[in-house]
Amino acid sequence: MVDEFAKEYLHGDLREIRETMVWKLDGLSEYDIRRPLTSTGTNLLGLVKHLSICESRYFGEVFGRPFPELLPRWDDPAERDADTWVTEHETREDIIGRYRRVWEHSDATISALAINSPGHVPWWPRPDVKLFNILVHMLTETSRHAGHADILREQLDGSTGTAAKYADPQPDATYWETRRTTIEQAAKAAAARADHVGSANAHDSMGTTP
Repeated sequence: MVDEFAKEYLHGDLREIRETMVWKLDGLSEYDIRRPLTSTGTNLLGLVKHLSICESRYFGEVFGRPFPELLPRWDDPAERDADTWVTEHETREDIIGRYRRVWEHSDATISALAINSPGHVPWWPRPDVKLFNILVHMLTETSRHAGHADILREQLDGSTGTAAKYADPQPDATYWETRRTTIEQAAKAAAARADHVGSANAHDSMGTTP
């Protein structure tokens, strides 16, 4: 009973956070969903592509149920980082469509197996796992990238929220500027205080006789 509850609980959260990832693309242009927004090139559609490939492996080959479509191999050096950005020839529909097909395949695996069913992750230091481990891992991985997507989307148009039904109403620009200024002032004051304390401690230690 507890095992079935745990499986359903984790699976339910994974379903919700998947939808959040796709929702973060809504209303954005082709350029904005693809453009690199960090120094390492992180971008919204690339995050979705990455998660589709990760999830296909973890709920696929790990349990001897490979996803039926051809995807980059995890152990192919030539494909390194190819899953984190989208070429001009890959469409939004391609990436989101595959992600949803991966969900269906993963959901079938999760439904078919008990939470303690064994799997094998050859790229992990401890490769022998259970379905429980993989559910936790993919929920953590997806939630981590949903956090990245939150920040990227906020940079683009100020939109925030964990799902469409919980989208935060946006205060006007003056509100955000005032809030940002308040936080900036607090950060500067804290830094100045730390510098003052550090200088005082250094002065005291210089005056101490060994």
